[in-house]
Formats: sequence, structure tokens, C-alpha cells
Amino acid sequence: MTKRIRAYLNSFRLQRIRSRFLTAMIAVSLPPLIVLGYVSFNIAKDTLVDNHIETIQSHLKTSSEMADLLFKSVIDMNRIILSSDELRQQLDESGNAEGTGAEVIDVTTANRLQNLVVTNLFDTQYIQSICLFDRKFRSACYGRSELAGPYGSEGARGLIAGTDWYLKSLAANGKEVFFGYNVLEEDLSGDSFSSVKILRDPNQLSGPNLGFLVINIRRSLFSQTVNEGEDSGFWVLDADREPPLLVYDHHPELTAGAGIGQEATDPFRSLTEAGYLYSRYLNATSGWQFVHYVREETLLKQSNRIGTFTMLLAAFMAVIALLVSYFVSGSITRPLLQLKKMIVDWAKGHPAEGSKEAAFVADEVGVIGQTFRRLSSEYQLMGERLLQSQLKEREAELRSLQSQIKPHFLYNTLDSIYWMALLEEKQDIAQMALSLSESFKLSLNKGKETIPVFKELKHIEHYMIIQNLRYDNRFRYIADIDPEIMGYEIMKLLLQPLVENSIYHGLEPKVGSGTITLTGRKEGEALLFAVADDGVGMEDIGRTEQGYGIRNVKERLALYYGEGSSFVIESKPGEGTRITMRLPRKGRGEGGGENGGEKHA
Repeated sequence: MTKRIRAYLNSFRLQRIRSRFLTAMIAVSLPPLIVLGYVSFNIAKDTLVDNHIETIQSHLKTSSEMADLLFKSVIDMNRIILSSDELRQQLDESGNAEGTGAEVIDVTTANRLQNLVVTNLFDTQYIQSICLFDRKFRSACYGRSELAGPYGSEGARGLIAGTDWYLKSLAANGKEVFFGYNVLEEDLSGDSFSSVKILRDPNQLSGPNLGFLVINIRRSLFSQTVNEGEDSGFWVLDADREPPLLVYDHHPELTAGAGIGQEATDPFRSLTEAGYLYSRYLNATSGWQFVHYVREETLLKQSNRIGTFTMLLAAFMAVIALLVSYFVSGSITRPLLQLKKMIVDWAKGHPAEGSKEAAFVADEVGVIGQTFRRLSSEYQLMGERLLQSQLKEREAELRSLQSQIKPHFLYNTLDSIYWMALLEEKQDIAQMALSLSESFKLSLNKGKETIPVFKELKHIEHYMIIQNLRYDNRFRYIADIDPEIMGYEIMKLLLQPLVENSIYHGLEPKVGSGTITLTGRKEGEALLFAVADDGVGMEDIGRTEQGYGIRNVKERLALYYGEGSSFVIESKPGEGTRITMRLPRKGRGEGGGENGGEKHA
């Protein structure tokens, strides 16, 4: 357990000693300052927000009381109408009349309503219209020429009984009900809202309704209750409605960017997401919420200054800690950095003697540096000797190969054999000469190290023609290659030696005919090739390492393709052998080929 904890802590350990000094200085100086600044910032922020909420609650209460005074004139109008015995009698008679077919209450009732309004309502600037309805929904209106709007016609007035606002008014049992929109126009975005009251005879409360009164009030009424700044706003919100209805918005341009319109599913959440702080107060008369909101960044401007000052002071302390750690750690880390530079230069192949100008002090680090310099010099001398020996060996091998193959002479000789065989009508000899010539051309490949897959397959086809001519068509060759990889470049002479190995070690010792199958597929970002035969097989797979062909392919595969490549041999006596190679992709080439664009595996 202790080892695990130590390994976990070491994973966070800084590699450079100078970085450790810097981290220690910052860890000692900055955390107390950051904690102090954080606490100060939050105390200032909370105090400012609490004071703001307390002040705004007082303002909202005052605004609500001012609105109540304005609502009182509406409530008084309801009472004045009910106090008129003549008007109550006329409403009752109008509601009991049968078969008149009239769309409005008689002229006498309308005139009496107008006289009551003019006589008793002193301030009419916020009253848009007043409509009086009898039990049969016939109306008499003051302040509007279209009477009851869409409900003024004989066919439409009966729809009132099924409206949501009328049913809510009936449920209120004679109490004034305020709606955040004009109920006679059903317009949520209009410039007025409505108050609806069911009228009952005060002398016969158990009797039928006399009708109801609709007073439409301009929304500008709330502008008298507002006293806001540039970055703050005021709402009157009908929160009981679903979705909530914004009755009045003093500064709609402030919240327009937040997507808050006339109706919002959750207006308070929208305010918070838009960066506003809000306070609200419930108006008892209307049941609406009076909401004040202010931009948070404006309210917290002073507390943010504390945070900014704290950040600047922390940055200043960090610079001081950096300078101190730099000078203090310099005398300790400089010899170590010199030793590190010498080791890195040596790893890159530069001689360690080049760092002689970096003098080491006669201490522990200096002794290590001088010892490493001496050892690196001896190692470099041994490496140079080994390299010279390897170059001489490769040069000898190259000269041996060049002495064995004379390409131009060989091509001309095979071409002469081909034409002589044709003249002598020796088709087999001509075919063998042609296939051998093409095979040499493909194997040399103009000196290039890579070859497209389809050319490597042609090389194998020519080789198989030669072998079948030699062995009287004993061998059957099947190539199952994915067309997608035909244009990919692979290292030349990777597949042909495997086919040759299958013939000489698998099929030639076998009695009768045999089959060689070559498959090629794309697997992820690699190419997968397999050469299988149904020959005699073998018990000791290690024998393949003794053959030059297989060993040469494995070495070239590992050198060219690296660790991502693989070479696997599977064999069973009497059943055959299968060799599988995996070639990782090394990039794409450019240009064209017989089978599409040239690509590299």
C-alpha cells in the first residue's frame, strides 16, 4: 500500500529541481493570499446582494401599494354600478327578456352606464373601455366603438360561457378577477389587460347573476409605479397562468437577448441564465408578482474589483517567487543542467568532448560528469570501429551480387532465346524465356525498394509459369487479393520468396499435384498477406530459419516496417504450411498506376 501511495505521489513530482523551488515558493506565498481574497470577495458580494434585496423589497412593496391605489378605482367602479337600483333593474329585465334578438342592451341601459362612468370616474387616462353584459351576454360598452369585440355579434356572444376567463370569474363568487390580457380581444400582446366581475343583486345574493362587468385597463398604468436605472428592469408577471404571462415589462430591451418574450416557460430561470439577479413581491389585489431585476455584473462591480485586485497581487507575488527561486536555485541546479545537456548531446550522437567548455566543480556532480565524459569517448571510439567493419562487410556483399547479375546482358540474352524459340516453334521455351525476363525486370524494379501489389503478383505469376513448365503443370496457384489494395506499395520481393519456399519445401517433395493459395486483405491500417500450401508440411518450424529466403524476408520485414510488422509460420506434417505477414501502412504515395492511384503500405 505504501509503495502505491509513493508511486502515485511520484507521478506528480516535477522533473526539474528549479521547478520544485518555484513551486515551493508559490505554495508558501500564494494560497493564504488567495484564501483571504476569496473570503473577502464573497463577504463583500453577499453583503452587497443582501442590502440590494432588502432595498428592492421595500421598493417593490411601495410599487405594489401604488398599484393597489390604481386598482381601487376599478373596484370602486364595480361597486358604483351595483349601487344603482335603476341599472340593476334594467340588467335584470334585459336578462329576462325573451326573443328580442338584440345584440346589445337597450339604449337606456347604455346611457345610464355612460352617465355613471362620466360622473364617478375622475381619472380615465388608464381606462381603455368598460363593457356591461346581461345574463344573455348582450353588452353595452363605454369607450370603444366595436362594442364587445368578437363577442358582440348574436352568433358569437354565446361563446363567452365556455371561455376560461368567464369560468374563473364565476368561480370567484363576485370578487374582481384580474387577467393579464384583454379578455374581449384574446390578445396576449395587446396594450391592455382586463378586470372581470360577476354582478349580483346585493338584496338577493341567492338569486341569479345580473350579468358581469369587464373593465379593460391600459398596461401603461404600471409605469407610474416604476423607478428603475439603466441596467435594471421591472416586471408585472402573472405567474399562476400556465405558461406564465408577462403583463408588463418596463425595459423589454434588457431581456430581449435572453429570449424572454410575452410568454416564457420559466422566466426566472431565463433571468438567471441571462446574468440577472431578481427580487419579487406578491400583489394581493391582482395575485400578480412584481419583479425587479438587475444585471449581476453591474451590481457586483465593486466586489469584482476586490477579486481583480487579489488576482493582480497574486500575480505579483508569483513573479517575486519566480525571481527568488531562480537566483537561489541557480547555484545548485547549474552543474546538474550541464551534466544533463552533455548526456542529451551524447544520446543524439554528438561527442561528449564538445562539452569540455562546461567546467565541473570538484564535487559529487563534477566527478560524475568527468567520469561520463571519459566513458562516452571510449564508447564513441568503439562505435566507429564497429561501423567501419559493418560497412566493409556490406560492401563485399554488394560487390558479390553485382558480379552475379548483369541486367542488360541478361535481358538481351533472354530476348534472343525468346525469338529463337519462336522461330523454332518451341512455345514452351519461348514462354519460359519471356517469363524469366519479366521476372528479372520486376525483381530489379528500376532500383526502387517498393513495388505495387499488382506488380508483385505479376512477378509471382511469371515465376509460377516457369515452375509449371519445369514440373509439367504440377502446381496450381490461386490468388485471392482484395482489389482495394492492388495499388498499395509494399517492399519488393516479400511475397515471391514465400511462394518459392512453398514449392521447394512443400510441394516438390509431395507426390502428385499441389496448390498454393495467396490471400491479401486490408485490416484496419495494415495489410495482411498469407501464403498457404497443401504440401508435406514440417515438424520443426525452426528449420525455416536455416534457409536464406525465409530468413532474408523476415529480416527485411523487421528492418523496413518495424515493430508493427509480424511474420508467423504454421505447419502440420502431411497437411501443409501457412505463412502470414502483417505490414503496417507507412503512408500514401502520389501518381498513378495500372490499378489506380499509387499507395504505400
